[in-house]
Amino acid sequence: MLNKYPLWKYLLILVVLAVGIIYSAPNLYPDDPAIQIRGQSAALQIGQADLDRAERALKDAGIAVKSSSLGEQGGGLLRLTRQEDQLPARDVVHRALGDEYVVALNLAPTTPDWLRNLGAGPMKLGLDLSGGVHFLMEVDMDKAVDARLKVYEGEVKSLLRKERVRYRSLPQQDGAIQLGFTDADTLEKAQALVRRNFSDFDATSSERNGMQVLRLALTPAKLAEIREYSLKQNLTTVRNRVNELGVAEPLVQRQGANRIVVELPGVQDTATAKGILGKTANLEFRLQAEADAARATTETFEFRQEGRPPVQLERTLIITGDQVTDAQASFDENGRPQVNIRLDGHGGDLMNRATRNNVGRSMAVIFIEQKPVTRYVKQVVDGVEREVPMQAFREEKKIISLATIQSPLGNSFRITGLDGPGESSELALLLRAGGLAAPMYFAEERTIGPSLGAENIELGANAALWGFLFVALFIVAIYKFFGLLATVALGFNMVVLVALMSLLGATLTLPGIAGIVLTMGMAVDANVLIFSRIREEIANGMSIQRAIHEGFDRAFSAILDGNLTTLLVGGILFAMGTGPVKGFAVTLSLGIITSMFTAIVVTRGMVNLIFGGRDLKKLWI
Repeated sequence: MLNKYPLWKYLLILVVLAVGIIYSAPNLYPDDPAIQIRGQSAALQIGQADLDRAERALKDAGIAVKSSSLGEQGGGLLRLTRQEDQLPARDVVHRALGDEYVVALNLAPTTPDWLRNLGAGPMKLGLDLSGGVHFLMEVDMDKAVDARLKVYEGEVKSLLRKERVRYRSLPQQDGAIQLGFTDADTLEKAQALVRRNFSDFDATSSERNGMQVLRLALTPAKLAEIREYSLKQNLTTVRNRVNELGVAEPLVQRQGANRIVVELPGVQDTATAKGILGKTANLEFRLQAEADAARATTETFEFRQEGRPPVQLERTLIITGDQVTDAQASFDENGRPQVNIRLDGHGGDLMNRATRNNVGRSMAVIFIEQKPVTRYVKQVVDGVEREVPMQAFREEKKIISLATIQSPLGNSFRITGLDGPGESSELALLLRAGGLAAPMYFAEERTIGPSLGAENIELGANAALWGFLFVALFIVAIYKFFGLLATVALGFNMVVLVALMSLLGATLTLPGIAGIVLTMGMAVDANVLIFSRIREEIANGMSIQRAIHEGFDRAFSAILDGNLTTLLVGGILFAMGTGPVKGFAVTLSLGIITSMFTAIVVTRGMVNLIFGGRDLKKLWI
């Protein structure tokens, strides 16, 4: 029989419609302003006692808390009643909990539990539509220069020892290396060696307490180069870390000479991002010192695990984390967390050389962290004395693993002795993303409004609504009842498109809204081809049932060809475009897929239900 669907096709349409309604529904619920808490270390889990302590501090400060909850990843969330309370609430909670905790601003979804249990969540919105969280990070340039100066100092001393020039180490002063010599001839020889091998120093000499002192200060050009390199390296590392976290449509860019701006749109795991972004973590691999080693060649380190005695290690490094090219978290044969390390060619050679000659000795892995330390200083702000937080860093070096070398190692090996899966995942992420050239601290943190402004967003949303309305009025006016069916299918298309974008985690931007408006026109365009064909067949004397059948069948090839070519263009835009262009390409491509289903399958299903099998003499089309 013409124009009759089998039962399974009707059921398919109903199932798709039900799924579309369920997975698009979370977009109707607005977000709550919130603050998120996690440990500085992934091993530190947030408990109910921590949340209670934070809530008490907020209550004492007169800040209302809507609700609190513990997260699945060992974090906590405090929902607030007013967005203007976020910044003071963050400061209050950070002071109450201390520097071992990360406190970050967030936007918490209000999707009902029954929808979340089905895996439904709101669509991600870009910075231009939703706003998000803004971090302004400042690079500690003094630390960057100090770190490079230590490297230079080691190289200079190594050169002097190689050339058998006796010197005495003196403490650095005003950012310059100082070396002492017994007489002027030795100083002159050392100065000649330095000038011949290093072009980055301004070398000056003086006499102090009967000792000839050589002072090596970096040139202004070299200082500027170090600062520029540190900022660019940190910028690259921050971008890599944000990408590793899977943050959708972030903004990471340079600001001025020593600052980096990071903006995370919409609902993100901002506490984890904040904990990862500024963390300066690195590794050092050293051999355990021999029992009779000279004290000057050894250094004492403690273990991260409590209860283990300190160990003497050689001062000489085998390699550092800078030679790591890949790191993946996993578990050993006993189910304990580990990190599988892969080194670059140079690092593999150094590791092989060191372990080949020291089989049977123990090698330690040292984990280096720059831990933030916050102190509060009284300052007069706007005529009122307030306590302002000032952040500094303290370096912590502790052993995470000490194991006997069983055989020579190469480019690949593993690190054990970690506190848990969270710490192994975090360490692997930091090593993959690359190290920071210098520590950074958060100079500013705030929530930001949509970059386009509420008025522009409202205009974009209104454009979509008015577009839907005018398209509906046009097609109803031209094709009457069939136009009404096409309008119902178009509404179905919008629901399914939003649900699909929510399920896939696609990010909606203002250009994406333009793609949705274009999708409306293309979806109706398919119906126009079908309905026009039906009209032609009826005008040629064909029966109404046969005309409906032929109209859908013969228009299909034209609709398919037109949509496939547009889908191809959407794929090219997505592959080659960036930012807003990609947002447009995503909604356009998904809209083509959904409109093909709704314009052909859904519209025909409704036509079949209403007109199929009936003896019709006239058709309102």
